[in-house]
Amino acid sequence: MKRLLVPLFALATSALCFADAKQDLMAAAKKVADAPNYTWTTATEIEGGNWTPATITGKSQKGGFAVVTSEREGTVTTAVMKGEKGVLKTDEGWKTAEDLRNAGGGGGGGGRGNRGAMLLRTRLPADDVVKMVENLGELKSADGVISGDLTEKGAKELLSLGRGRPGGQAPETKNAKGSAKFWVKDGSLTKVEVKLSGTVSFNGEDRDMARTTTHEIKSVGTTEVKVPEDASKAIGS
Repeated sequence: MKRLLVPLFALATSALCFADAKQDLMAAAKKVADAPNYTWTTATEIEGGNWTPATITGKSQKGGFAVVTSEREGTVTTAVMKGEKGVLKTDEGWKTAEDLRNAGGGGGGGGRGNRGAMLLRTRLPADDVVKMVENLGELKSADGVISGDLTEKGAKELLSLGRGRPGGQAPETKNAKGSAKFWVKDGSLTKVEVKLSGTVSFNGEDRDMARTTTHEIKSVGTTEVKVPEDASKAIGS
């Protein structure tokens, strides 16, 4: 009987720790998502790629606007979003994703326009983590870091995220795998690192991909979000 109780106790303890880590992560992400505002930066590394996406800086209001910028070779690209709507600053004024598609890229140059279209697909990291929790397997918690593997469903969703044209269908993804680390300080989410790999189909051609995305969150509750009036009008708010 004693031999049976030991593994049962270990199993119950493991399940309890997993539940606690999941609850702690959800609470830490919601603390940021429910804050009046916050600032974040997002850096992405693509293994084996011939280019590195520009670092994104974002400032977000709860239930309001988010202003996101990226810089490459001295050129700053800016987008303003609110909910599902968003506009990109171009030489011809603020443009929606549909405007960019109709212009064949637009945005003051094809390359810049393509980067801008990608910027319009930026998602708020704290909200993303809240949604990500249900797609995480067993979690471990140590020294303020919670870590675990993504389910195949969760890895596929994140790997295809931001690929293809805005508003278009996400590309097919196979053999998707992923893991994530979450840094928590004083009960608040401060950093997220997501590693993904898999095969993504582009125009019928399969390509192996490996991507690491790192979000750093700061100035929670003390961020000032300045939204240009013409951007607000272009969004319709």
